[in-house]
Amino acid sequence: MKVLLIGSGGREHALAWKLAQSPRLTKLYAAPGNPGIAEEAELVSLNVEDHAAVISFCRDKGIDFVVVGPEAPLVAGLADDLRAAGFVVFGPSRAAAQLEGSKGFTKDICARYNIPTGAYQRFTAAEPAKAYIREQGAPIVVKADGLAAGKGVTVAMTLDDALAAVDDCFAGAFGAAGAEVVVEAYLDGEEASFFCLSDGKTALALATAQDHKRVGDGDTGPNTGGMGAYSPAPVMTPEMVERTMKEIIEPTIRGMAESGHPFTGVFFAGLMITAKGPELIEYNVRFGDPETQVLMMRLKSDLLSILYAASTGTLNEVSAEWHDETALTVVMASKGYPGAYEKATPIAHLPEAQQGAKVFHAGTAIKDGQLVATGGRVLNLTAMGKTVTEAQAKAYALVDAVKWDNGFCRRDIGWRAIDRAD
Repeated sequence: MKVLLIGSGGREHALAWKLAQSPRLTKLYAAPGNPGIAEEAELVSLNVEDHAAVISFCRDKGIDFVVVGPEAPLVAGLADDLRAAGFVVFGPSRAAAQLEGSKGFTKDICARYNIPTGAYQRFTAAEPAKAYIREQGAPIVVKADGLAAGKGVTVAMTLDDALAAVDDCFAGAFGAAGAEVVVEAYLDGEEASFFCLSDGKTALALATAQDHKRVGDGDTGPNTGGMGAYSPAPVMTPEMVERTMKEIIEPTIRGMAESGHPFTGVFFAGLMITAKGPELIEYNVRFGDPETQVLMMRLKSDLLSILYAASTGTLNEVSAEWHDETALTVVMASKGYPGAYEKATPIAHLPEAQQGAKVFHAGTAIKDGQLVATGGRVLNLTAMGKTVTEAQAKAYALVDAVKWDNGFCRRDIGWRAIDRAD
């Protein structure tokens, strides 16, 4: 099978690495890819915003299957245009991708189908939003409605922070994403990431993970796109997984089908495990980053086969098997992230790949023959271990072998699971 993978981040490197192991794969292309992905796939300099160019490439190369990694092309309708041209695509339609493209849309689906989530209101102007915030009090959560590359959410512990977040959104800090704002109740508990494939009617639960959103040790500082993750997440007990499927995933699949937008692809449910049980923080309509890196390390099954089944209505014919070990990934980011940071800083050395350990590239490029950091989140140092403590030690050994003067990371990824185990 000839496969085109769309994307260029750490998630796509992990997907490429796993797809490349499939016995069904004959050729893997990646657009635009990165230097790490180049080890697994032939890179193609396609502008993925030019849907006609992507379709033309797929026709020229006889592509059998397209896997869309990031959310922006899905929200822009790339999957629709490829399907209309006759290609099999992993990823939801533009209409179904609203689950990530509009936080208000997701909240409305939750309200309609009685899916547990925080109480909320939607606003298109600052003053009514501020009045609602003053009425509700802090802590409270303010979200830009649209796609903001993981940066449009403020968990405000004070009224002043919440009011400032509203001003930021309507002042254009997140561009068009902030034209509407969702204000919702603060959920108290432990976060978890839950992944589930859907072919529009059947659901296949994947493994659980826990992300670390804040930039600093001890979950301090501003939210980021994710500074590390591990899988499985002990907070997601078999009972929690069952409840999540029954109370959150299955009603969503039913609701999307009933609303005329059947969902095919992967649900990435950001959950808060509260005293009441699992509650939905938000949906993403693609694999998580950096959770994909730990999921792909643990996945025993052929990734290509299960993604293809989700895309062709045959998910009931496949299953997903997992290694029992824990996988843990540490994100190395450019100093200054999630604020301003220097670009094109040289990475002098990366550790060699070894059994049960892998360096995934998230924001790198080759410039004048030198590997350089081009993004905020740059490297994902990922390792497996019999316990989370062992996986953590192996991952940080990889971190310590990297020679990159402008890099930094959290030093406590996996701390909740380690506390639980002690």
